[in-house]
Amino acid sequence: MSQFKIGEAAHLLGVSTDTVRRWVDGGRLPAHRTDGGHRLIDGTDLARLAQERAEAPEEGGTALSARNRFTGLVTRVLVDGVMAQVEVQAGPHRIVSLISAEAVNDLGLEPGVLAVAVVKATNVVVERPR
Repeated sequence: MSQFKIGEAAHLLGVSTDTVRRWVDGGRLPAHRTDGGHRLIDGTDLARLAQERAEAPEEGGTALSARNRFTGLVTRVLVDGVMAQVEVQAGPHRIVSLISAEAVNDLGLEPGVLAVAVVKATNVVVERPR
């Protein structure tokens, strides 16, 4: 079974290390200590919490069939004729979208603007680091 340090868990959940520590201290996320005193979180417990957080309704949100939503900052917008390339940095994830130039103007997309990239795909590749 995979086990993760507090910092790794925070990175995977997209929260601060302090938040994960509070969840562990408050009993929301089980952890155990190593002989060296470090806290480790079992991968199954981390996956359970990630799923709970993903399923929690967003306040003021809209019901959508797409479940992959990445909130982040627009970092780059390239407009070329009728099409545009928009890059969003959502935590460690860089999402690139090709949309119409009209949509860029209507949404006011420019570097520094908060945006949500919604991904709906019929083909998703899953890799496992070794």
